Amino acid sequence: MQTKIRNWLLSTLAVAIFAIVGCSSQANSSAPASSPSASPSAASPTPSAQATPQAAGLPRLDGKATVVMTVKGSPITIEVDGTNAPVTAGNFVDLVDRKVYDGLVFHRVVREPQPFVVQGGDPQGKNPNFPLEQLGTGGFTDPTTGQARNIPLEIKPEKANAEIVYSKTLDSGAPKLKHTRGAVAMARSAFPDSASSQFYFALSDLQFLDGSYAVFGYVTQGMEVVDKIQQGDRIESAKVTQGLDKLKKG
Repeated sequence: MQTKIRNWLLSTLAVAIFAIVGCSSQANSSAPASSPSASPSAASPTPSAQATPQAAGLPRLDGKATVVMTVKGSPITIEVDGTNAPVTAGNFVDLVDRKVYDGLVFHRVVREPQPFVVQGGDPQGKNPNFPLEQLGTGGFTDPTTGQARNIPLEIKPEKANAEIVYSKTLDSGAPKLKHTRGAVAMARSAFPDSASSQFYFALSDLQFLDGSYAVFGYVTQGMEVVDKIQQGDRIESAKVTQGLDKLKKG
């Protein structure tokens, strides 16, 4: 019974945390929550990101990369998995390489009633005068095109030889990349293809999120740093230390 109550509470928190991003993003013309052409109900599994219309022109990571993020002077090492989430991983590595995350705020930290997530990556947080309580509504806009970048929901099933599923949640079976403690995943709105730059660290095993949000990597060192992050703390720097040559710009 305690487990059921805890899962219900965490599910409620998940809705509150991730849905707020989507509702606000739809009203933000600089970071729309979804592309008009992306239809979750029409999506189907595809053999590769290249064959997925929603992924056309997006960066992809062919293999694995390492990102070191520094918060309050301490490093957090992330292994980014482009083997099982090439588009989601490619988007993150590309944004790190562009220095998009440098100086951004962790605007949402949830540890009660159970350890949940630490979320950041809203580019509006670069402005020190932007109200902290209003963060969570922004996404990445490519400065060369002026266009907002949204990426498709990307989940690979765990079963052998399974193809990656794009633009819809995984309704049956387990995903290859799970929400275990230390997982790094993309925040999104209710629309599957609405992720952009906001990401979160899982502070505990969050199985109820598996198949609904795209995990793209794991903290391999520095989880104790993540555990100490407070709302308002900033990412001092983020750098790709290995695997940048595996990034394809799209």
